Amino acid sequence: MGKAFLMVLLIGILSVSCVPNKDLLYLQNYSKDTLAVAVSPVLAKPYRIQTNDVLSIKIKALDQKLVDMFNPMAASGSTPVSETDQSLYFNGFSVNDHGNIRIPVLGEVNVLGYTLDEVRVSIEKQLLQEYFRKEANIFVDVRLAGFRYTINGEINTPGTKTLYQDRVTIMQAIANSGDITITGNRKEVVVIRQYPHGTEMHTINLTDAKAMKSPYYYIQPNDYIYVKPLKQKSWGTGTTGMQTVATVISAMSLVTTALLLFKNL
Repeated sequence: MGKAFLMVLLIGILSVSCVPNKDLLYLQNYSKDTLAVAVSPVLAKPYRIQTNDVLSIKIKALDQKLVDMFNPMAASGSTPVSETDQSLYFNGFSVNDHGNIRIPVLGEVNVLGYTLDEVRVSIEKQLLQEYFRKEANIFVDVRLAGFRYTINGEINTPGTKTLYQDRVTIMQAIANSGDITITGNRKEVVVIRQYPHGTEMHTINLTDAKAMKSPYYYIQPNDYIYVKPLKQKSWGTGTTGMQTVATVISAMSLVTTALLLFKNL
């Protein structure tokens, strides 16, 4: 009877303390229908610039000397170097609290709420109206100075990350951060996002393929991603079957030893 009770107890503990395989797999319930609607119009919308963004703006022309005064690196006489987080921060164009950036000669340009392409067109138009003719073949390139996001919680390498690409999915962000730990809750990943009206929190279930239809599947610059821990972590009984068995055996050995000591007193 005692052995049967211990066996039932062991099975019960294993069933509630181990992390099920279905809680570890990403994008389950995948189907052709899911793929067909994965890219929705919401996801296809271009990013609109916010305060604290840093832009990389490069102006080129047939005669590069004519436009060097608009480029901060050339205007300062600095030797071009490979772009790093530090160089982009100091030489990029930061969007201030009023939504403006300061460009040499052109002065303050409002970019808040504009897409990168709209900013490019606006700068090209101003240059052609005030400084150059069409024959100068002005070329303006406007990009985000790195795609920054912060990830924390049950992740192998938390922190602020920078990717040099225009669009980033939450799956890419997680992969770039060493993946979610075995005790991370993939069903309730929190995305904290900045909006002009304030900050909002959103949740996405990465174990379901329908996550690809979520407006939060593609993250935005300055997003904060938080991965909650599963209950198994707080229980401390182990995340795998072997770990749990070892924990239960250790606990049983301790109880048995204590009972024998009390019996012999």
